[in-house]
Amino acid sequence: MIAVCEFCHKHGEGEKWYLQAQNYSEDLLSDLSRRRYIQDFFREPHKKEANIARLDDLNRLPAFVRSAVKPVIVNRQKKSHYGQVLPLEDIEEIFGFVNSIVRLPCVCRHVTVGSEQRYCYGISMEPGEETELGRLIESIGADYLTGPHTGGLESVPADKALEQFREMEKRGLIHTVWTFVTPFIGGICNCDLDCLAMRALSKSYRSMFRAEYVGEVDADLCNGCRACIKSCQFGAIRYSLAGEKVTIDPLKCYGCGICRIQCTKNAIFLRNRAEMPAAANLW
Repeated sequence: MIAVCEFCHKHGEGEKWYLQAQNYSEDLLSDLSRRRYIQDFFREPHKKEANIARLDDLNRLPAFVRSAVKPVIVNRQKKSHYGQVLPLEDIEEIFGFVNSIVRLPCVCRHVTVGSEQRYCYGISMEPGEETELGRLIESIGADYLTGPHTGGLESVPADKALEQFREMEKRGLIHTVWTFVTPFIGGICNCDLDCLAMRALSKSYRSMFRAEYVGEVDADLCNGCRACIKSCQFGAIRYSLAGEKVTIDPLKCYGCGICRIQCTKNAIFLRNRAEMPAAANLW
C-alpha cells in the first residue's frame, strides 16, 4: 500500500501531492483571493510572529479547551499555508519538472533574526526568469526584498539549486514544501527553529506534515559515534549506552533525512512510512 497523507487523496490523485505538476500551475494564480493572500503573506510578515505569540496564550488554557481549539487552527491552516517535510531525493524530483526556481529572502528569518537569509525558493511551472509568482512578490515592495544586501529575486538553475540544498543540509536545515491557498504550491524552504512554522510545531501546533518516510538505523553499520543526534531537530534519535548504538523513534521522526549526512558509516536510511506499522498513519 502506498504511503499517502490526506493531501495526497485531495490533491495528489493517490500519489504524493507535491509531485503533481498541476499543483504548481500558474493558472491557479488567476484566483484573486489567492493573489491577495500571497500579497498579504509577504507584505505583513510580522503578523505571523504575532500569531505564534498567541499560541503561548492558547497553551495556557485548560486542556479540554486546547483539545477543541487545536484542530480548528490546524484545519484552517491546511486550507491556506501548509507544508510537508521532504528529503533531498524528493526535492531533486520536484526540480526535475518545474520550469523556474527563484531564490528569495526568507520571511521567517526577516522576522525572527532581523536579517536577510536566502533559505526560500519560489518554484513555478512557467518557464523563464519572469514568472507570475515572481512578479507578484516583487510588486509588493516588502522591506525584506529591498534591504541593503538583497538583489531582489534570484533565478537559479536546477543543478545549482540542488547544490545549495545540499549545503543547507550540512548546516542542519530541513527541507519543506508549502502551499499558498491549497492546493497551489509556491515555495520550498529550508527550516530550523528560526522558522515560524517550526516554532509553532515546538508549541504543539502542527504546521506541516511529516515526510512520506521514516529514518531507520542499520545496527550492524552504526559505530555509536552519536554525530547524528545533534542534527535531529525533532529529538527522534536516541543512544543506548548498553548497546552502544543509536536508534530512531518512528513516532518522533519526521523523515527529513538530515541525520544521514552526519553518518560517516552510512548506517542511516529512509524507509517508506507505510512500511513502518508504528508510524504508517502518523502525519
